[in-house]
Amino acid sequence: MTKIADIRGMTPDQLAEQLLNLKKEQFNLRFQAATGQVEKTHRVGEIRKEIARIKTVLRAKAAA
Repeated sequence: MTKIADIRGMTPDQLAEQLLNLKKEQFNLRFQAATGQVEKTHRVGEIRKEIARIKTVLRAKAAA
């Protein structure tokens, strides 16, 4: 899990890349959950929250 201070220190390109990686991981976890193979069920919520953090920081940087 990435801390908010680390996220704020990233460039918009790095944030976009991190967001893409998290979306891929989220898709894979959803796919595993649908087939009943997910082992780390807590990771689903963590990824959702981290995606929200990154989107919030991206919007703040775009507004500034």
